[in-house]
Amino acid sequence: MSAVDRLSRRSRLTAVAITALALVLLEPSVARAEPGVPLPPNGLIKDTGTGDVAAADRDFAVKVRLAGLWEIPAGEMAQEKSDDPRIKAIGRDIAAQHVVLDKMVRDAARKLTIKLPDKPNADQQSWLAEMRDAEGEEFDQIYIDRLRAAHGKIFPAIATIRTSTRNDTIRKLAQRANQFVMTHLTLLESSNLVDYAALPTAPPPAPAAAAAAGTGGGAGPALSAVGQTTSASTVNLPLVGGLLAVIVGLAFFVGRSLLTDPRRRRRRYRSRY
Repeated sequence: MSAVDRLSRRSRLTAVAITALALVLLEPSVARAEPGVPLPPNGLIKDTGTGDVAAADRDFAVKVRLAGLWEIPAGEMAQEKSDDPRIKAIGRDIAAQHVVLDKMVRDAARKLTIKLPDKPNADQQSWLAEMRDAEGEEFDQIYIDRLRAAHGKIFPAIATIRTSTRNDTIRKLAQRANQFVMTHLTLLESSNLVDYAALPTAPPPAPAAAAAAGTGGGAGPALSAVGQTTSASTVNLPLVGGLLAVIVGLAFFVGRSLLTDPRRRRRRYRSRY
């Protein structure tokens, strides 16, 4: 193999290696198999406790703590009481991830002086009691139903805190909680036991939202007018541009013809004498 070929081959291999490294750095989830929690650039979010802590932030931390207090023992029961290897694996993964999330929320609470509960609330205790009294397939269905419903309720709450909090520690906690909950929803649904028809339906759009979408009064006509203006501009601009181009081209052609006309040059020459 010649030196040129070796250099070319080395360049190609280097390019492939750089591309693979870039993919891993930009999309870390590519480098880990499910059900690992994907990691967006959490390092870009500070965790210094800086920023005001609102009542909603404190309530969010309490809810994260409560989730761990009942989902960890529920996951342990899934490993002991279920006969389905898939349910056992789901319970193991969710419980293990809640151990990590629980440590995060306790660290945040110490930093921000937030008082956290030390036992599940009444509803969560009743769900655990249901699971303790069930066996086999009945247990599997209760476990999936209760956890899927709970995750469906906390998911939008996490988004609200992530986008509104002024405190960087709560912001980072919300981002990580969102990653964990998204993973848990996927794990629970992989059981094929989720009764989607029994899940609460999304509320209908508010009247203001409907008007903004052009389905009613209010902002509808205004938005329609804007759409018409935009559409007209889109149609007319090329036509106007084309006409201008034609005009400029004709002017250039006529001007060039006049300047290069030999008779005009002779007349100009004769006018000097």
